[in-house]
Amino acid sequence: MFDPAGTDVGTAALAEMLRTLGRLDPDVADAVRIDRIRLLEELKSAAAAAQAAEMAAFADSQRDAQVAVGGKPDAIARSVAGQVGLARRVSAFHARRYVGWATILTRELPHTFRALAHGRVSEWRAIIVARETAWLSRDHRAVVDAQLAARLDTLGDRQVEAEAKKLAYRLDPHGAAAKIRGAESDRRVSLRPAPEAMARLTALLPVAQGVAAYAALLREADTARTRGEQRGRGQVMADTLVERLTGQTTASDVPVEINLVMTADTLLKPTRPGGTEPAHLDGYGPLPAPVARELALGTPTTTEDGADSAPRWIRRLFTHPDTGQLIAMESRRRTFAPAQRRYLQVQDQWCRTPYCDAPIRHADHIRPADHGGPTHLHNGRGLCEACNYTNQTPGWHSQIEITTPTGHRYRSRPPDLPGTPHWRAA
Repeated sequence: MFDPAGTDVGTAALAEMLRTLGRLDPDVADAVRIDRIRLLEELKSAAAAAQAAEMAAFADSQRDAQVAVGGKPDAIARSVAGQVGLARRVSAFHARRYVGWATILTRELPHTFRALAHGRVSEWRAIIVARETAWLSRDHRAVVDAQLAARLDTLGDRQVEAEAKKLAYRLDPHGAAAKIRGAESDRRVSLRPAPEAMARLTALLPVAQGVAAYAALLREADTARTRGEQRGRGQVMADTLVERLTGQTTASDVPVEINLVMTADTLLKPTRPGGTEPAHLDGYGPLPAPVARELALGTPTTTEDGADSAPRWIRRLFTHPDTGQLIAMESRRRTFAPAQRRYLQVQDQWCRTPYCDAPIRHADHIRPADHGGPTHLHNGRGLCEACNYTNQTPGWHSQIEITTPTGHRYRSRPPDLPGTPHWRAA
């Protein structure tokens, strides 16, 4: 829920423009539709430029106001990002990057910003220029801006990125090398859901290591194919990756322990109406009922030599058929016990702040413990680290409804688990 704090003339004009777009005559010639598509694209770019200017001005205003009352830089940055994220309907993490790019774009890349405001370049391409020059000095950034701006409307996304990097590396080769060496500390591995009950395991590595790892997998796949392997190259590479990471003989031998949230009907009564209710796999997302049953009821398979493959451990969590809620636990402690924290992670799935899909890191009291809030699951929610710290900055009030320092309000509620009645989900 978004609750405007007030309306001025400019805001009213924007709201009227939004209504006008919904009243376009659909009965027009195709040539007119193409004209509209181009004009709408230019309008999106111009709107992005106006939004960037508003974000930069908002960040400056909030910084000045909070510094005046003793605010700390990190807390101010979190508060700004939290408010912008809620307004833009994105996570605070993404909002913080947008605010940084907007500040650079509006203050230090005048040619690129002008191209965006005139609808000649998309928001993303303008952001690429800001992103790829953020580490440069202001003078060097101005050179890249001037040399690249004239070609922005003729280049694709990858071309803009490549040209911006090339110009930046030419201007400051030593700074570029230092930046690349510093980036190695950001190496990490992440897991993201993919369509059709698949997952994307991603590793951010130094370039030499990444290329070497990919080449090793490719070499193994090519060798297997020459021996008559029927699996595709990509399949062999994926299976080899799993085998080498886990130390198992084959990819299917990997032991699995997962949390699967489902209704009893989904597990035991697939022919009943409730038996088609999707399940939720913790750390992944929704799963079709048949796939969930296969995970929950699947028996160990055997390998070619007759040995049993690795066991699969499933922690099945059932939801109430009338409310869709998990069974609750309660505690008198001021901090949530490990089992309660795990429960909140399974219940909330992702950070409870609207539009933030970061992993849960903190178990938080909805009504603070120092204000009498009890430590039980009805008063608990899962938050990412950044959002929990943001809620502790001055001007933020966050219970069932989040109120930001500017007075805007946003509703926070947990996601619907398997078995949630349709009337409640609506």
